[in-house]
Amino acid sequence: MPARISIRRTGASGAFRIIAETLAACLRLLAALACLAVWTVPGHAAGSLQDFLANVRPDELIQGAEAYGEIAGSPPLAPLLSAGRTVGHAYLNTDYTSAVGYSGKPIHILVGIDPQGVIRGIKLVEHKEPIVLIGIPQEKVVAGLNSLIGKDLGRVASGKEQPPQVDIVSGATVTVLVMGDSVVRSAVRLIRSGRLGGTDAAATPTPAVAARTVDMAVSDVRDWNTLVGDGSVRSLRLTVGEVTRAFADAGLAKAAARPETGNPDDPFIELYVAPVSVPTIGRSLLGDAAYERLLKSLKPGRQAILVAGDGAYSFKGSGYVRGGIFDRIELLQDGQGVRFRDRNHTRLGDLAAEGAPRLREIALFQVPEEFALDLSEPWDLQLLVQRSYGARDKATLPFNLGYALPARYLKAIPAEVSQAVPQPDAANEPSEQGFTDSDPLWVKIWKLNTVEIGITVVALLVLTAIFFFQNWLVRRPRLFAWVRRGYLLFTLVWLGWYANAQLSVVNVLTFTNSLITGFNWEFFLSAPLIFILWAAVAAGLLFWGRGPFCGWLCPFGALQELTNNLAQWLKVPQVKLPFGLHERLWPVKYIIFLGLFGLSFYSVALAETYAEVEPFKTAIILKFGREWPFLIFALTLLAAGLFIERFYCRYLCPLGAALAIPGRIRMFEWLKRYPECGSPCQRCAKECPVAAIHPEGQINVNECIYCMHCQELYHDDHRCPHMIQVRLKREKFQALSSPVTKAPATRAPGKGPARPPVITHKGVPITAATATTVATATTVATATTAPNKDTEATG
Repeated sequence: MPARISIRRTGASGAFRIIAETLAACLRLLAALACLAVWTVPGHAAGSLQDFLANVRPDELIQGAEAYGEIAGSPPLAPLLSAGRTVGHAYLNTDYTSAVGYSGKPIHILVGIDPQGVIRGIKLVEHKEPIVLIGIPQEKVVAGLNSLIGKDLGRVASGKEQPPQVDIVSGATVTVLVMGDSVVRSAVRLIRSGRLGGTDAAATPTPAVAARTVDMAVSDVRDWNTLVGDGSVRSLRLTVGEVTRAFADAGLAKAAARPETGNPDDPFIELYVAPVSVPTIGRSLLGDAAYERLLKSLKPGRQAILVAGDGAYSFKGSGYVRGGIFDRIELLQDGQGVRFRDRNHTRLGDLAAEGAPRLREIALFQVPEEFALDLSEPWDLQLLVQRSYGARDKATLPFNLGYALPARYLKAIPAEVSQAVPQPDAANEPSEQGFTDSDPLWVKIWKLNTVEIGITVVALLVLTAIFFFQNWLVRRPRLFAWVRRGYLLFTLVWLGWYANAQLSVVNVLTFTNSLITGFNWEFFLSAPLIFILWAAVAAGLLFWGRGPFCGWLCPFGALQELTNNLAQWLKVPQVKLPFGLHERLWPVKYIIFLGLFGLSFYSVALAETYAEVEPFKTAIILKFGREWPFLIFALTLLAAGLFIERFYCRYLCPLGAALAIPGRIRMFEWLKRYPECGSPCQRCAKECPVAAIHPEGQINVNECIYCMHCQELYHDDHRCPHMIQVRLKREKFQALSSPVTKAPATRAPGKGPARPPVITHKGVPITAATATTVATATTVATATTAPNKDTEATG
């Protein structure tokens, strides 16, 4: 067993000097982390173009610009001047189009564009994206966005080129796509308005009158083969080998080396697309009833398309589950592009057309209001193929599926009665009202995560059984050791690293803030595993306090305990703090929690940033794939845990403090104690892995992680003094009453009746009156002089 170093042996002054140096080092790390957090928080701005320009130099938007001209027009546009001459313009993306990411708040970007429509500068000025605030470095996101600099959007606006794609940032795909889409769409709208001058789009504006339109009178029903044969349904078929060759030709060798399957002839994706707002196509693919419901939900001028796919690659991806945006497909027409959001989406089970194949994914999308899709003109559905080739590295290639509506569905519009094609108002934000799905988004998310939910529920039922049958388990220390370590390994690997179901103090702050600002269940239901775990923790608080989560369901806590167990097995010395010092370090985590809680009332985003005192994101969510300050902080805490078991849990965890406060209301006391606990015996107090038992014998439920080590001792008749007495009495009684062990009575000839055999202990005769005294003296001496002798036997 590893040696335990008692700081008492070094003397009081030496002990406090060591602790002071350790705490000072931790405080320096915390201060560095706080400085980093403050540096990453964007400055506050009022939200208008004029306010943002006040903090940005003109040459940051266009090189050589010296001043801003007078802001004019609606939406506002600011000239950029050099020697009194206009060299370009500056505008705010959110004045022209929507840019809403994970946070649900606008992402404000200043864009510098020259008279020819070329992007010359981009400045991210304000956002509330949590993945950028406390996860992905802002410089990495800005670098991905800066790939648009130098792109000629005048050619895009005139339809000569497709919209450019931003460089994907792994871990922030949705955020970067939202930013890039916003910059491109806003620039194209500005160019087409003619306010820049000098661009092809301004010189040759797109015709305002459509020559043809969809003939709504053509409304027959056709089978699948006919729809595919006449071009009503278009398809894109790719094999794994074809995608791999495309990555290799693009110079992305690492991505090319990571195919989805081993056989290059395996289907990568079979993608189908069709405009179901066209009567014949809609009735054939959806069925009459579903088509009629679609028509009722569609506003005038809006269109709907059906996208279906099969194969190894999903066109939906997972971005829409967390961020509400489908990041793998984009609708393109006339140099403009738009991505679909969850509110535009309806999941379909199958196709109604006779002879239609069974496809893995079928989605009905309503085209967003800000994008005027003209079905009489060709359009494209762009598939973004994403392939990961490292822990956090990802490459992306576009594949276009072109579509042109067959002429049989179109009719000519007489010139005298033709109407202008409605153009979206650039100043308006996209409507939040879309096609209402039959199921709320959170229901879809739960259906998509059925397997993960089932595994989590089973794991919680197993943990409940462990708690309810704890007496049977702890009487079998070896079995219990395997059960506990196996459960901790499951919590770390599956619940933490795979499912990312790590609860955080941020959840507490968000929940509290939502109660104040407007509670919405759907927000919390959108993360099924997190919701289930919080429900389980809330129920567990009534029965066992904070122990079920902190001791069993926290992935980072599991990581600390398993690494400490390994350290003990490798004979790493264990440091045991004096209880007085240990008791005075407990309040640190409560101070941290109260600070974050108070800060959340001022700014939840700022509180989330300072919640980086939790190493959960670094060690569990991002699996140590972060910048060196965060990495060093997490590794330092884990290193401290090698010498002081669960160091972070004991003294720094704000989530543990948050759970300890309501944990006081528990209704049952499941941890048993004897009258002798604490006086004279202190074995449980000395062996508690987190020192949650006072020397007087009582258990501090605020600190208890419910590891049940004290319950092992409670039932162990070789280590617990009380149980040793019980065992010795039982053995004495059995020795006196058993016919096998009882010696035959002897009697010397003529010397009187036979005498019973004499039972001794260490050569001293034991009687019923002295048995208890001997047992007590022996066991108390054992408990007070060698409290940790058999610790490793308990697991």
